[in-house]
Amino acid sequence: MYRNGHIGASLVVYAPFGFLVAALVSIEAGAVGALAVASTAMVPDLDVRVPFVKHRGITHTVWFALLAGAAFGLVGGALGFQTGVATALLFGGVGFLFGAGTIVSHLLADALTPMGIRPYAPVRDTEYTLDLFTAANPVANYALLALGGVAVTVALVAGDAVPV
Repeated sequence: MYRNGHIGASLVVYAPFGFLVAALVSIEAGAVGALAVASTAMVPDLDVRVPFVKHRGITHTVWFALLAGAAFGLVGGALGFQTGVATALLFGGVGFLFGAGTIVSHLLADALTPMGIRPYAPVRDTEYTLDLFTAANPVANYALLALGGVAVTVALVAGDAVPV
């Protein structure tokens, strides 16, 4: 997928979390989360700019998703620690879900293409692909972007409507 498709996929994956954030915190916080996942949706494709790193290689694995989750979790935990251990654990968990979820959404979008992904490489070299459309298909990319936009909008509005 291209940028629009990956942004849409990240919003689709984020939508259930956005619902919870809007219900428990605020619709504004949920919208900030949506902007954050949309802005990090292309992180795995930074591999095309790094010498000696194969495209759809290590940055397109569950190991990289776990690493990103751990990095965001550590940052969240450190920010939350200022208020106490419970807040640190909460912020750390949210950070982990944010980091890992963003990478996983990228993998899911790439699995829609014929090239597919090898999410467990180098441990297991099985390729996963649904082979639905090419990464360059503009209709598929914009459709996924629209789906993500609708999903996150509905989730945030519905979450905001939940009486707390």
